[in-house]
Amino acid sequence: MPTKVALPEMGEGVMDATITQWLKQEGDAVEKFEALVEVNTDKVDTEIPSPVSGTVLKIMHPADTVVEVDQVLCWIGEPGEEIPTEEPETAPPAAAKPEPAPAAPVAAAEPKAPAPVTMPTVPKVGQSAPTNVSTGTHLQGAVSPLAAKIAAHHNIDPAVIQGSGIGGMVTRQDVLDYVESGGRNQRTPQNIKAQPQKSPGPRSSFISPVVARLAAEHNIDLNKVSGTGKDGRITKYDMQRVISGGEAARAPGGIEPHPAFAGQQAGTIVKHTPVRRSIAKHMVKSKHTSPHVSTFIEVDLSRVSTHRTQHKDQFSRQGAKLTFTAYFVQAAAAALQAYPIVNSSWSEDGILLNPEINIGMAVSLDADGLIVPVIRNAGQLTLLQTAQVVNDLANRARNKQLTPDEVRGGTFTITNHGTSGSLFATPIINQPQCGILGTGTIQKRPVVVDDAIAIRPMVYLSLTFDHRILDGAVADYFLGAIREKLEHGVF
Repeated sequence: MPTKVALPEMGEGVMDATITQWLKQEGDAVEKFEALVEVNTDKVDTEIPSPVSGTVLKIMHPADTVVEVDQVLCWIGEPGEEIPTEEPETAPPAAAKPEPAPAAPVAAAEPKAPAPVTMPTVPKVGQSAPTNVSTGTHLQGAVSPLAAKIAAHHNIDPAVIQGSGIGGMVTRQDVLDYVESGGRNQRTPQNIKAQPQKSPGPRSSFISPVVARLAAEHNIDLNKVSGTGKDGRITKYDMQRVISGGEAARAPGGIEPHPAFAGQQAGTIVKHTPVRRSIAKHMVKSKHTSPHVSTFIEVDLSRVSTHRTQHKDQFSRQGAKLTFTAYFVQAAAAALQAYPIVNSSWSEDGILLNPEINIGMAVSLDADGLIVPVIRNAGQLTLLQTAQVVNDLANRARNKQLTPDEVRGGTFTITNHGTSGSLFATPIINQPQCGILGTGTIQKRPVVVDDAIAIRPMVYLSLTFDHRILDGAVADYFLGAIREKLEHGVF
């Protein structure tokens, strides 16, 4: 009997999603756990895998359609099988059940029709691997839920697989590579010891599903494609540039635009993406909700720069790239502990001082906008743990591997507008939070130190805050606390 694939619960409070594109079409063969469709929930793009192997018999909704949780996306079975008629093609999810729904998002089985299959999701940061609290390092042997399912399907003990995830976690791709290679990435005493040390190369070896699909569709040799992404990673914009006929066209003035915007032409209309619509909605709502005020401060990062130089190799050996972002997160968390009023939200009954410090970290997706994954309980993390989480969230954000819950529940936000060379910015508050910290570009400038001119790595920090909650004095005290931590604190 055919299997119906329904939209699974994508996170607490997420009731629907927009189908952005079908990765398989009617009549296509699909393997178990292979990606079927890409969906967007608010600001998260994610792929839904197939629960079974078979043929796509019927796609119930085209791209750009909004579907609700438990609504049928497609049917999978054997060619020629008849699709059950109990549920109309565009039927909404069933009405409220007489009994409370179970905690797990798995629908109850019915004797007359197959039950929706719950899709595996990417594990949350902090839940993907057991952690050694004293050192903050992830322990060997951790396996993501999806990897465990695929391993069980192939009757493989995941403990024998060499993991490439954070702290050596075995990922879905590790299991698939193990199966396809006949066990070449088997865990051994030698590679267990060496695993956290990733030798950086001239270009990342990661190939996203979108890039792989475009390469297959257009018969493109990826070894001949120049990647413009982080660490030389090939992006979908690189692929689009190659597909369209070569290098990015130069503007009439002779300036070559960023690859992500190279395809834009004057006089045309750029269609709104779900991400862009969501950003527009939230930004307009934020400006209408709270009075925005910004204050600025300059910080000498000499001490941070020296500490980073002394420890980045050590962190690298433990699977973490030590960036300045980790220091900003640590400093912000310390200041939020000192000034809980900044870690708050406005309500008509009073100001809610949030019990946890969950710092959102804005990640640019180039032409796709940005996304803000959340570093949970940031005040309890060591610098090493912070660096690991920052790396993990940023990488999965750019590869569209975040779960909806990982962009919810933030209590304060940091945005690094300095990555593109910006010195100052007045970012918009991520509602219902009280404030957002902007970090400018870090550059060496002449400053006066002890009545003498010195060259120091300097950065401008901005705090945009809700003037209903904070007055200028406490906002400046908070920003000063961040400067104190960066210039004189212990990491």
